[in-house]
Amino acid sequence: MRKTNKKKVIICGITGQDGSYLAELLLKKNYEVHGIVRRSSNDNFIRINHLLNRITLHFGDVLDSLSLLKIISEVKPDEVYNLAAQSQVYIGFDIPEYTSNVTGLGALRLLECIKLVNKNIKYFQAVSSEIFGDTKDCPQNESTQLNPKNPYGISKMYAYQMTKSYRDSYNMFACNGILYNHESPRRSENFVTRKITKAIAKIIAKEQNELFLGNIDDKRDWGYAKDYVEAMYLMLQQDKPDDYIISTGEIHSVRDFLDVAFKLVNLDWHKYVKINQNLVRPLDHRNVIFQGDNSKAKKNLNWKPKTSFNELVKLMVESDLKEKGINL
Repeated sequence: MRKTNKKKVIICGITGQDGSYLAELLLKKNYEVHGIVRRSSNDNFIRINHLLNRITLHFGDVLDSLSLLKIISEVKPDEVYNLAAQSQVYIGFDIPEYTSNVTGLGALRLLECIKLVNKNIKYFQAVSSEIFGDTKDCPQNESTQLNPKNPYGISKMYAYQMTKSYRDSYNMFACNGILYNHESPRRSENFVTRKITKAIAKIIAKEQNELFLGNIDDKRDWGYAKDYVEAMYLMLQQDKPDDYIISTGEIHSVRDFLDVAFKLVNLDWHKYVKINQNLVRPLDHRNVIFQGDNSKAKKNLNWKPKTSFNELVKLMVESDLKEKGINL
């Protein structure tokens, strides 16, 4: 490896939404950025194509401890961000073992490798509001009881607890970021927000005339992924490691998202959206509102979300329209 005075970072999950935004941020901070990518027959670097000449990619996998140990030993990073996960809640019900292995045990493997190589490496673990399960507390804060109800949430709770355990047991600088829903034009099309904005672009382009959705009354605390990676970075710049909820503190329903998104293109969503009960996820009928209390992050990290809900929706609609050669 070439010698450098730059801080070095490893991002697990660099090809994903959050990983790509985090890589951009850390490059601006003058980091030497390394990413771990899985070797597959269908490598998808679309979110980081514009960064490939400025970052270093390593083939590895959070399922393979030896690959992680080798990469961490060679790179000798100052910081490691674990954003790797099987992150689809509903898919977790279909492949619970894989979800647990990647999302839960993957964090354990990284923590153990860092402990073996250099306990001074700072570690960030991405967690999810799903760890709170069917909580009746609203909004939730860092002291809210954990009670996850699906394989994804249970796996994230395992990663969360392991991060705390390694911090306490080995005096490691390890932080959990409890991230509420965060979207962007780089969001996977499997998520409802991007499904909506992609459908709008196709409707305008006369390629689609119906959009099938499940529970449109489901409420979420939606933020902008680009804002949230700044909070991740700030956590690892503090004097002491800690855990933080990263959220907007506001809630909106899928119906609200439809209202704002379709209004931007002067369409009535009621004419296009069809409800399909087969798209309603298990546990979707819980009377739970995931709303995060971000006051600790505001106070200790001096962080707050910069992008409003309406601005986020507009960013996503504009981006998908642009792909079709259409201006908003």
